[in-house]
This record gives sequence, C-alpha cells and structure tokens, in this order.
Amino acid sequence: MERMPGETIELPGTGVRVLVVAGGRRGIGVDAALRAHVAHVAGVPADDVELDHACPLCGVRHGSPAVRYPTTPSGASWFADAATGGGVVVAAIDARHALGVGVEAVAPEPDPALDEAALHPEERARLDGLDVTARGMVRAQLWARKAAMLRAIGHVSVVEPARIALTMPGDDAGDARVVRGAPELGDGWSRVRIRDVAVPGRAAASVALVPRP
Repeated sequence: MERMPGETIELPGTGVRVLVVAGGRRGIGVDAALRAHVAHVAGVPADDVELDHACPLCGVRHGSPAVRYPTTPSGASWFADAATGGGVVVAAIDARHALGVGVEAVAPEPDPALDEAALHPEERARLDGLDVTARGMVRAQLWARKAAMLRAIGHVSVVEPARIALTMPGDDAGDARVVRGAPELGDGWSRVRIRDVAVPGRAAASVALVPRP
C-alpha cells in the first residue's frame, strides 16, 4: 500500500509501529493519518479501513477508536490511535496492546488552572523545581502522557487526571510508569507503560500501552 509521508518508527521492545507526520495546521487530518497508517501496516487500501470512535460502554466519542476492518492475520482486532498538536500528527498501531496516543504543544505561558486539573500535586511540585526554561517541554510531555494513558484505558471519563501521578520526564528515559493510581482504574493503571515519541517542533508526544488481560 502507498505510505503516508512522514517518519515511521517501531517503539523498542514493544512491536508498536508509530507514524509521525509534520504538516502544520493545513496538514493531514488525524483520521486520515490513522487510516493510512493502519492500511500500510495491514496491507489494505486506506479507503477500506473502518474506524469506530463510539465508546462501547457509553457510545460517546472518547478514548482510542476500534478498528473494525481490517483484522490482524490471526483474525483479532488491531489496536490503533492517533492524536495531533503543535502541527504534528502521531498515529500508532499494534496487534497485542490496547494503546492511546497523546500529543501536546508547548504552551507559551503556563496555565495554573490547567495544571491543577491535569497534574498531580507531586508532579506540580517537581515541575516548580525545574529551571524555568525546561518547564514548558516537561509540562507538555506530562500532559501528552496523561492523555495517552486515559485514551489507552478507555472508559475513564470520571477519573480526574490530577489524581494520577506518573514518573517524571528526564528521570525515566522516556519509559514512564504510573506511581499514583486512582481506585476507579482498578488494576489497569499498574499495567500501563507509556513511551515518549520524538516529534519535531515545540511539541511532545507519547504512546501508552495496556497489555491484554
């Protein structure tokens, strides 16, 4: 199949294939990038790829989409997701792990209200201890990680991101874990792995992986 312009990488140790497309505001849309990526990996035309964005529990559009077609060679469903921010689109696909993608642009100015809603008190304290020139990128990476994790787990709209704490960017070599989980996630949070993805420009991206039960 024809490849989508961009860089395709494999996350080390996971088998997850990630497409990074930098195209600015007028670049390719998120769904188009995801369909093209699924099509290339699965070997089908992009027009044949069927994505279902409705949550299987509540019907609302949130979390990563289900890939209705194609299936994997074994007949199972592919796991796939995509997100955009800062002029970058990131799409990921895997046959083994439920996954979610998060992309966040570096904000020109901090938003205390957003930090309070998205970041755990431990994360905010660590962020305040960083050099001011590093805070923007670290903050964006934390946001991208949180977004990816919640999309990977799925139906968690009642969970406040600020109740969840992750390892800090710079301390974990881009391989994050959850260190403070919410009871609503049950055992799911302890099995989540979050891998950072290098993207161009002033943006941060991550892919969160949840192994099959």
